[in-house]
Amino acid sequence: MADRFQRTRHLSRDLVQGLNEADAAVQSMPDASPAKWHLAHTTWFFETFLLRDHVPGYRLHDPRWPFLFNSYYEAEGARLARPERGLLTRPTLADVLDYRAHVEAAMLEAMPLLLERHGELVELGIQHEQQHQELLLTDIKHLFSRNPLGPAYAAPSPPASTPARSAPLRWIEGPEGLAEIGAGPDERFAFDNELPRHPAWLAPHALANRPVTNGEWIEFIADQGYGTAALWLSDGWDWVRGAAGGLETVSAPLYWRGGGRQWEQFTLAGWQDVDPEAPVTHISFYEADAFATWAGARLPTEHEWEAAARGRDPLGGLQLDRAGPAAPRAEEEVDGFASLYGNVWEWTGSAYRPWPGYRPAAGAVGEYNGKFMSSQFVLRGGSCATPRGHVRPSYRNFFHPHQRWQFTGLRLARSL
Repeated sequence: MADRFQRTRHLSRDLVQGLNEADAAVQSMPDASPAKWHLAHTTWFFETFLLRDHVPGYRLHDPRWPFLFNSYYEAEGARLARPERGLLTRPTLADVLDYRAHVEAAMLEAMPLLLERHGELVELGIQHEQQHQELLLTDIKHLFSRNPLGPAYAAPSPPASTPARSAPLRWIEGPEGLAEIGAGPDERFAFDNELPRHPAWLAPHALANRPVTNGEWIEFIADQGYGTAALWLSDGWDWVRGAAGGLETVSAPLYWRGGGRQWEQFTLAGWQDVDPEAPVTHISFYEADAFATWAGARLPTEHEWEAAARGRDPLGGLQLDRAGPAAPRAEEEVDGFASLYGNVWEWTGSAYRPWPGYRPAAGAVGEYNGKFMSSQFVLRGGSCATPRGHVRPSYRNFFHPHQRWQFTGLRLARSL
């Protein structure tokens, strides 16, 4: 556990190595947070819920900073409003890195005591920081995309000798009848929203063998998919036309520019040609649902997705192993499916609600998931920016239906 703690902390530090002070401080939109804030908030989590609460004699690194770096924990008191995180020109990035070093040293010194009595909280802190590593990358990408110079976070990865190609679309029948859903006793860790394990009934259905590709999305655009009201949910149609509080109409995935068959997309390696073989990403739930309708299919339920993922290796697929320009790409099939884990988060048609018998964790950490179970939809599987080892079959990500700055894509399903 101490080794995993250190490796997780080191990866966060590596993710900001190429950033300057301004890169790390600016907030590009209220949904995003500055890189510096992510580094400090994940440190605040360990300092607050482990060192402060469970290590006798520990003194806060700076008593003023909990106000700055608490995110949404009402039980921890007042905090800086989320849209104002980009105003924190001080503390500096160097100050935050010193804070991290201070807390890491204290954690490692106290680790034997903490693991003996509060190992589940240490694990929660590691998992929490892994979530913020993905957010850190996607928030940097959004920030850099707003710069007219189109700066690259990192140099592009060397091209493969043989360009990857997506598999032909096939349908794979899923299990039907009674299925066990949710984290089981064999899981090393699970968030409270993955519990308890419970039975669910699966109607006859099939899932696509792979995610929808950029090339298929270009066909959707060419067929006036963004301009055909019959394909869209009512709220989605308002959103795509800019009538739901948006600043402009939507006519392509986030970060795309161009038209016809010539499209570019902004990536962590700067502007690149859209690869028609790679999974489409940075799409909203509304877009995913409209595409599924256009394709004569639907989005899978999260029960269907989890049933397909059971027994398949969650450590496989394109996931984050080191700092770099994370980006989706076509992958080969493994046991019939491609990219069930990693590559892009897959929207499901399931609302984010509690499982039967759900109980939030005790204390302030109980605010981690349960209070967000409203007006959001579930995504499954992880992405190219998800640290390897973080996801599992029962893992439930969730976002509002209009959000798309994360690496979000879709896999089609249909009823049989």
